[in-house]
Amino acid sequence: MSFNALFDTADIIMNNNVLLKASGLLGSYSTGLTTITIQQIIMIGLALFFAYLSIRKKYEPLLLLPLAFGILLANIPGANLSAYDESGLMHFLYQGIIHVIYPPLIFLCIGSMTDFGPLIASPKIALIGLGGQLGIFVAFGGAILLGNWLAPYIDGFNGFGLNEAASIAIIGSSDGPTSIFAASRLAPDLLPTIAIAAFSYMALVPFIQPPIMRALTTQKERVVVMPRAKNVTKNQKILFSICITILVLLLVPAAGALVGMLMLGNLIRESGVTERYLETLQKGMLNILTLLVAVSIGSSATADRFLTPQTLFVIFLGLVAFIFGTVGGILIAKLLYYVTGGKVNPLIGNSGVSAMPMAARISQRMGQKYNSQNYLLMHAMGPIVSSTIASAVVAGIFIAFFGG
Repeated sequence: MSFNALFDTADIIMNNNVLLKASGLLGSYSTGLTTITIQQIIMIGLALFFAYLSIRKKYEPLLLLPLAFGILLANIPGANLSAYDESGLMHFLYQGIIHVIYPPLIFLCIGSMTDFGPLIASPKIALIGLGGQLGIFVAFGGAILLGNWLAPYIDGFNGFGLNEAASIAIIGSSDGPTSIFAASRLAPDLLPTIAIAAFSYMALVPFIQPPIMRALTTQKERVVVMPRAKNVTKNQKILFSICITILVLLLVPAAGALVGMLMLGNLIRESGVTERYLETLQKGMLNILTLLVAVSIGSSATADRFLTPQTLFVIFLGLVAFIFGTVGGILIAKLLYYVTGGKVNPLIGNSGVSAMPMAARISQRMGQKYNSQNYLLMHAMGPIVSSTIASAVVAGIFIAFFGG
C-alpha cells in the first residue's frame, strides 16, 4: 500500500469517528493524539531519557527502567494508567506507596542481605554515618530559606512548609525507601518528585562522590591501609538486631516500621534457621518490590504535578543534601583519622550516606586507585549501615514533629 493510500485510509477513519461521535454512536471516545499536551510530551521525553540511561548506560537499570516506563504510562492521555486514575491498574499498585507498605518490606529484604559485623566490630565508625546526616539538615534549612525567598517572585508558589522541607531533606540520606516513607507521611504531593530525585542521585553516586572525596582528602590519607576488623560472633549479631529494635522503637516509634523490618531481615540472616526465608527475601521478593516501587512512583509523575517550579527546587535541594551528606561523612572520617593516629582511611567517609552498596564500592575503587593494597569495602559497610539506621531515625523524628 502506498503512503497516499495510507493517508486516505486514516482520513476516512477519522471522518467516520467524527460522524459516529456526532451521532452519539461512539460516545465520548477520543484518541490520545487529539488531547495530548506539550507538558505530557515533555514528560514522555523524560521517560525515554531515563530509559536510555538504564538500557544504554546501565545506570541503576532495576530502578530507572520501570520508573521510566511508569512515567511513560502515566502521561499518555486516555490510557487511565496514572496513579491518580482510580479505575486504573497503577492506582491500585500505588496504594503500596500511599499506605507505606513497600518501603518497610524493602528494608526487610535489605536487612537480610546486610552484614552488621563491620559496625559491631568498630562502633566508632558509626560516627561517619551520623556525619552523613549533615546533608539532611542543610537541605532542611535551605528549603525553608529558599522557599521564603523565592515565593514572592513565582506565581502559584508559596514556599515550603516544615513538613515539605523535612521530606525534601531526607533525599540527603540517599536512601530511596526512607525518602518515600517520609514523603508519603509528610508531603504526599511532593512524593513523585522526591522519589525520582532520590533514585536519580543514587544512580549518580559514581559521578557525584569521587570529586568530593578527592577534594577533601590528601594523598597521605588516601593510601592508609586500615587494619583488618576483628571477628564478630553470631550471638553478637543477633543481640545487636534485637537491642537496636527495642531501643529505636522506645525512643522514636515513628521510625519503627523501617528499623524493625531492617532488623527482622538481619535476624533472619544471622539466625541460621530460616534459610528458605533468606533465599526468598534476597532474590525474588526484593526484585518484585523494587519493580512495584519504581513503576508506582513513575506512574505518579504526571505532567500537571511534576512540571512545576517546586520540582526544580526539590531536585536542586536534593543535590545539595546529597553533596553535604558526602561532605559530612568525609569530615568525620578525617577526624577519626587524626584521633586514631592514622588508622582510619577518610575515603570511607563517602559511605556516610546510605547508598547501599554503591557507596562502599566507590570507597573500594578509590582506595585501590591510590594504593593497590587497600581493601576498604567491608570497612565502608559499617558507615553505610549506621547511616541507614540514622536516616530512618531522623525520618521518624521529622514525622513525629511535623506529621501532625
